Amino acid sequence: MKKVRLQVTNHLEIDNIEGFIVRKVTPFGNSAKVDCPKKYLGREVYLVII
Repeated sequence: MKKVRLQVTNHLEIDNIEGFIVRKVTPFGNSAKVDCPKKYLGREVYLVII
């Protein structure tokens, strides 16, 4: 599996977004999944739709 680099920051500004979704990272399910390293399983994430 390829490594995904995480950009550490505490402030983010994004213009012209369609919306966002707040979810927990899970290993399996019926929904679409986003590539994410295993170490983030169980963490809350924001998926921003541009």
